[in-house]
Amino acid sequence: MSAIEHICLLGFGEVGQTLAADFHAAGVTQLAAFDLLFTDPESACTRAAVGANVRVTSSAADAVAGADLVVSAVTAAQDVAAARSVVGALKPGAYFLDVNSVSPGVKAQSAALLDASGARYVEAAIMSPINPKRVGSPMLFGGKHAAAFLPLAQRLGFSGAEVFSDQIGRASAAKMCRSVMIKGMEALLTESLLSARHYGVESTVIDSLRNLFPAADWSMLARYMISRSLIHGRRRAEEMREVAQTVSEAGLQPHMSAACAQRQDWAARFREAASIEELEAMLDAVLSRAQAEKPSC
Repeated sequence: MSAIEHICLLGFGEVGQTLAADFHAAGVTQLAAFDLLFTDPESACTRAAVGANVRVTSSAADAVAGADLVVSAVTAAQDVAAARSVVGALKPGAYFLDVNSVSPGVKAQSAALLDASGARYVEAAIMSPINPKRVGSPMLFGGKHAAAFLPLAQRLGFSGAEVFSDQIGRASAAKMCRSVMIKGMEALLTESLLSARHYGVESTVIDSLRNLFPAADWSMLARYMISRSLIHGRRRAEEMREVAQTVSEAGLQPHMSAACAQRQDWAARFREAASIEELEAMLDAVLSRAQAEKPSC
């Protein structure tokens, strides 16, 4: 395959929408998508696809028909189901790029399904938020087809991608172990500063963090990281359950990752507070609602 002309996106959330826009900008004119939310023609997901000039399909099999490249950008829990849904519908030799944040074991399951069907599975781990670098974000490619896929991907704008390993699972292991730290910090800051705000000591806690890591603007960083949990907590919790599975696959008890998943799930209940620009006011909004509902914090 000398070029990729027809692309399908499985999943049309933040990552799918970002890639669709960037693929169009790279000159791709044949772009199809399938998302479980397409069953509702009025859903935000459906409207986004229509507005992005993407062919909206009623099934995964329809979406991938004739595609040179399928990008799987579904929720973590749907990774294997998404792979299974297109077996038999992909044209021989089509690339299947799995960018989902799941454990190495889950990636291995999807790879086995796709490679057995005649497709070419490429594992991908996005090693940063998808914005601001978008399709050019740092990514690790893995699997036996990764090296052949890389130059094709670079023509589509994957300027931050590199071949990490010819073994399925290593790229995802790097991503998952990174998430222990990144999503863990979000959960820790949420729990620490909400409690500190309750006691009126948040400025002291933030000042002490500046002493520990003086290069960081901890007020700005804390507000950003907590807001990410508020906005994306459900998705992050799902990812952290995959992280916990990754830790378990390494033979360890995932105490921290399992707890992080719980806190991320909890944070998602307060999504509306993420629009508040000032850290203290954002914390107050979460505390006020949490105390009114009297959930288990």
